[in-house]
Amino acid sequence: MIENIELTEQSRDYARIERAISFLEENYLDQPELETVAAAAGLSAAHFQRMFKRWAGISPKRFVQYLTLDHARQRLADSASVLDTTYDAGLSGPGRLHDLFVTYEAMTPGDYKQGGSGVEIVYGIHPSPFGPCFIGQTERGVCALGFAEDDVSPEPLQDFQRRWQNAIFIHDKARTGATAALIFSPSGGRLELDLRGTNFQLKVWEALLRIPPGAVVSYGGLADALDKSGAARAVGSAVAANPVSYLIPCHRVIRKSGHFHNYYWGPERKRAMLAWEAAHFALAS
Repeated sequence: MIENIELTEQSRDYARIERAISFLEENYLDQPELETVAAAAGLSAAHFQRMFKRWAGISPKRFVQYLTLDHARQRLADSASVLDTTYDAGLSGPGRLHDLFVTYEAMTPGDYKQGGSGVEIVYGIHPSPFGPCFIGQTERGVCALGFAEDDVSPEPLQDFQRRWQNAIFIHDKARTGATAALIFSPSGGRLELDLRGTNFQLKVWEALLRIPPGAVVSYGGLADALDKSGAARAVGSAVAANPVSYLIPCHRVIRKSGHFHNYYWGPERKRAMLAWEAAHFALAS
């Protein structure tokens, strides 16, 4: 199949964008000139400016404000009641890119031992704005989404094979390609998710689904919304176990200090996602 040209360009750009974001964070107080940042990404200033605008929609100078600790803290304050207000809105509607239709399946310890026995999962790696993206789906919907360093990297498949030890994995890039195009399409659309976990994990993932683009919450705030005050660590473990990154936006949970903390698919990617969403949210508002 022919990959989406725009997504392919964004995916190719991301490696250099990631290097630039790391450099900007490390040298933010020095307020480096565009030429200096571009050199860190291995590009001329003019080429870097065009590439960054193509990826982020705004200039590098404007983008860097979305990486600051002060901005993260302000977003936390602005989003303080977001989980309360979005429970009435559901998983579709204004401000949401996709209409999500989710199949939940609570798993007992015995189910975990089965390791997805008899389940067929088709998978493929596709370009995305945040680098190569691994997608796995059952007949019921997307069950796995992660990121890779390149389009032949074995790590994402190995990771999900550990989660679904007895499932049947079938490489079918043509089938997952249509899903990838929909996930990262600017116009969005209907998506089906197949989520399987413990009752507690499912409740946490459902709460994550209710955090809209442009908002962030703290681990403690997420625990409070679930009536699990004082269980921020357990909530954090469930967040980390999220099998469908990006669509279930675990990247929108940060420390109450405003620090982005770690991310399974790389802390730089989490910073890039949050800043990219903040920039696009600001452009749309």
